[in-house]
Amino acid sequence: MTTSFVGRESEVGAVQAALARYRLVTLTGGGGVGKSRLALRVAEQIRDRYADGVWWADLSNLYDERLFTATVCDAVDLLDHNPRAPIEALCEWLTGRQVLLVLDCCERVLPSCLLLVSELLVAAPGLTVLATSRQPIGVRGEHRIEVTPLSMDDDSGGGDAVRLFHERCAAAAPALALDSPGAAEAVSAICRRLEGIPLAVELACARLRENTLAQIAERLGSRLDTLVDETAWPRRHRALRTAIGWSHELCSPLERLLWARLSVFRSPFDTADAQSVCAGGPLGADAIPRLLERLADQSVLQQAGVRYRMLDTLCEYGAMWLAELGEEHTLTRLHAAHFADMLGEAEAGWLSDQQVAWYARISASHTDVRAALDHLIEADPDAAVEMAGRTGLFWPCCGHLHESRDYLERALALDTPPGPSRTRALWALGITLTLQGDHQTALRIGEECADEARQDGTPHSALFAAHTLGLTHLMAGRPQAAYDICDQALISHSTSPPSGAPQLCCMVIRTFAHSALGRLAEAYEAAIALRRLSERYGEHWARSYAFHQLAFIDLHQGRARDAERHARAMLTSKHNLNDNLGIALALDLLTGANAVQGNGIAAARTSGTGNTFWRMLGHPNHGTPELSAVRDQWELQARKAVGDDVYDTAFHNALNDDAEQGLALVMQGPPAT
Repeated sequence: MTTSFVGRESEVGAVQAALARYRLVTLTGGGGVGKSRLALRVAEQIRDRYADGVWWADLSNLYDERLFTATVCDAVDLLDHNPRAPIEALCEWLTGRQVLLVLDCCERVLPSCLLLVSELLVAAPGLTVLATSRQPIGVRGEHRIEVTPLSMDDDSGGGDAVRLFHERCAAAAPALALDSPGAAEAVSAICRRLEGIPLAVELACARLRENTLAQIAERLGSRLDTLVDETAWPRRHRALRTAIGWSHELCSPLERLLWARLSVFRSPFDTADAQSVCAGGPLGADAIPRLLERLADQSVLQQAGVRYRMLDTLCEYGAMWLAELGEEHTLTRLHAAHFADMLGEAEAGWLSDQQVAWYARISASHTDVRAALDHLIEADPDAAVEMAGRTGLFWPCCGHLHESRDYLERALALDTPPGPSRTRALWALGITLTLQGDHQTALRIGEECADEARQDGTPHSALFAAHTLGLTHLMAGRPQAAYDICDQALISHSTSPPSGAPQLCCMVIRTFAHSALGRLAEAYEAAIALRRLSERYGEHWARSYAFHQLAFIDLHQGRARDAERHARAMLTSKHNLNDNLGIALALDLLTGANAVQGNGIAAARTSGTGNTFWRMLGHPNHGTPELSAVRDQWELQARKAVGDDVYDTAFHNALNDDAEQGLALVMQGPPAT
């Protein structure tokens, strides 16, 4: 929402007062009336009331109730690594916190909202929920506020709807004068015709680039009320559907076709996405960039940077026309194929200087990737297994463990033949289970992966199998087994230069196993070689773990300044990848490096921020296991350097900071003393 907020002073005050009295306040009203914008305004103004912050969960693009809890977890920065149910983890995460949780567009998943909000309000006494929905959620104790259209008249003779029109007109047609009696009368007529509905007013203003006020007023009073089927758009939404239908009719045929086809996207998309999915027939790929700009000019699309999104009400309209065109199934298939291909390209480009960009792109397209997988699981089992396996390089790294496990188990349950795709999916499931701490199941899946790899006989499959087994053994405290499996796979199947991700994955496990076995010289040498190899390709994932081992060994051998440098390098790489587990690991090492150097305040700050990240991951007691023996010693050193009171203040300030804010302070460097 990039445009300004107009009017609604009394509504803002009413919602603020309600939130002071009730733990669940739901803003209800029709589509386009401004519920989300009002909720955002209120949340911005009362942020200071909530010690642990305000979190916003956008539910507008959900298409399946199963995705609801995961979406809320993502919104509150909970990336739970435990195999427990997400709702249980969410209740624990919010317990003891003073939080405002905003759930936007709940009408899409009302049954799930009812269940989750009911449980959260009982489990977390400090939680307040502000919801927007076309219908009440139905939770006991819910306080409902009906959001009505903008006022048409006030003491100045105008009203909020007219003020909104003037502001949007200044942006769309700055040369247009609105102060003449005739213009004022036309503006008032338009706003009344649109019943003060903000989205309808904005759509009308967007047309001022090409239409006069008189033309807009005349056309809004024409036959356009009948453009949309009453069964799809109830009469109480008459003004909004009139504005949308009129805006739709004024689009060129190709703009209307693109509008309909874009409704298949579930999250913000870029031009390349639109060209890949929506081109075809009379709509050429070369025409799409200009058509996207036109739809943005007409307020059908919102643009943020290089990506576009469509408000849910306009998306619903586009989806209705897509069905009328008979293209719904075709576009769903093209959408799924596009995001499956994107993951294939991302896997191929993982070992390159585009690695970070691929992580960012897949994160930005997360909802669309899920939708593509859901379609393929129903329509194309072989493609589903292949695509699900390719998420293994990205989803577990970025904390989507529950979703990763769910999709991989569903894909692997399909009737598909053995082969590299199935082996890769078993590998991805194995590492997901290991990161969740389910080592017994992970070992069984890893052995199944090894059996599949022997059947398909490809080097990549053998390395994938070795990596998942090696990781499980390493995390379960069996470093010799981890070393033996990965070393043998590398001897038998590695290439020079490496041909893909699994070879570097095995090199990382072998390096960590050296270290866990006490062979620090070998581990240091292996880490240096891994870092050089990674730098040659420009990739960050393996390089960050090379830095981890260098920092770890530096600490053990008394090179605290080098340890700090390497830990900071790891932190930067992991931050670039949005890898919160890696960030937590780096913060552990940085805490030790600061403490050993006598930087007590910096050690307290990194320790507090590290605790925040470990809690996000579902490990409140945190911990890199190999550092447990020295962590208490580091804290004593830091306390001795600055005193208990100073240490405790710095620690608790960091612990209570927003995670990203705390991380930003750590990455700036140690505070001045």
